[in-house]
Amino acid sequence: MGDDPLTFIKKTISVLLLIFSLVVVHALIADKQTNLSDNIHPALAYVALWGALIWLSMVEGSQASMVGLPPVDRELYRESHPIAFKICERGHRGDNLDRYLMGRQFMVLALVFVINMSGAPIEDADVLNLPTPLANAFLKSGLAMILFTCMIGQLNTQVNASHCMLDYLNDHFATFTVWVAVGIEASGLLHASYLIQMIVAMCAGQTIESNEPPRDGLANVLYWGRVLFSCGCLGFAFAVTLAALFDGKTTMWDGIPEVVSIIFFFGLMSVVGMLEGMQIAFFAVAKMTEEERNYNNWAKWTNELLFDNGGRGLPGFMIGRQLCVVSCFFVIARVTTVSIEDGDDNVLGVGDGAQKFFETGLLGALITTIVASIAWQLVASAFPLTMLGNVVTYVLLRICLFLEATGIASGAWVLASIHKKVAGFQKDEVYVGTAEERAAQGHGDKKIHDKEIGHLTG
Repeated sequence: MGDDPLTFIKKTISVLLLIFSLVVVHALIADKQTNLSDNIHPALAYVALWGALIWLSMVEGSQASMVGLPPVDRELYRESHPIAFKICERGHRGDNLDRYLMGRQFMVLALVFVINMSGAPIEDADVLNLPTPLANAFLKSGLAMILFTCMIGQLNTQVNASHCMLDYLNDHFATFTVWVAVGIEASGLLHASYLIQMIVAMCAGQTIESNEPPRDGLANVLYWGRVLFSCGCLGFAFAVTLAALFDGKTTMWDGIPEVVSIIFFFGLMSVVGMLEGMQIAFFAVAKMTEEERNYNNWAKWTNELLFDNGGRGLPGFMIGRQLCVVSCFFVIARVTTVSIEDGDDNVLGVGDGAQKFFETGLLGALITTIVASIAWQLVASAFPLTMLGNVVTYVLLRICLFLEATGIASGAWVLASIHKKVAGFQKDEVYVGTAEERAAQGHGDKKIHDKEIGHLTG
């Protein structure tokens, strides 16, 4: 069945906005009006932009597959999808899925920061002789970059991967992506998150389930060594970022006082954290009875938005949430990316090499990954009802549903349809049957954790 007229109009407008955004971003790079094209060369900016965008699409798509496939008996797709089988055989062994999800979170932030460096306009950028209102809407607000990144790099791949997990994961690019994510976690860079995990579990009075035996002496030394290393890296990242903000040495918009910049930074991280936690909480309460989840008025009103009308609110929230989160990521990237004018002293008096590293934005990505993303997800996994039943959650849900209702990102469905046809994706049921059919054949789905506390469920 085709789209109704309103949906068709929304998709058409969204695709036109996407095309316009593509033109604007590429014109900015050609005119050397982005950080990377201005500081190095437009050719590198184009390569970095599309390389990061394509990789981001795989990161987002492989997440849906990695999270959705653990319950399915791997023997059912050993022959039809050998690459996906090998990825899942190792990726779902022990606690590797948690490791992948943690590393993947940093990859998303790092890639968004690269996209921002490559394609976001510099201060006072002027391209294509756009009228001032249009320039303000697409350049200064960052709308062009948000639409560009959301529709091409995230939403369209999530749409396909959520139903075609096996086909999406059956690719060597997916293999590379999954193991880069696991490698990032293994480096210890994000191990401060495990300390947060323990504190959250302690506050909840619960234990964290593991699919692996307890660590021995040497493993414990290595583990806690990486936790200390991660805490040190996080503290250093905060020190550099806050010093740069106090000195006005970031890519933050001109004219904004330093104190306001810092408040803005922590405020945005809180918004991202709420949106990340809401996603976890909403999926958790979906498994509860109506009486359990409607424990106060805010929870009741939130649940009505999510689960009434056939449950349309939940997928609507996911789309609107993606737009909100990416918008915040781009602003955080602008707020935290270190940048100095010619003749200024380096931040904290470091050498030029260290200063160049600061300017990559990776320190901001590290802070955002741990403090604004993983930490809030862990809290929500332990206290989903608390996350559900408050006014901030209700307001943010309303905003997300409004953004989705505008249809501004509807072009993602068009891209997903094209991608699906070109790649030849088919739904997973074609290969492994439905859950009921698998159960009837003696290959019933299995549960990974009895309790989700302390686990990143994607």
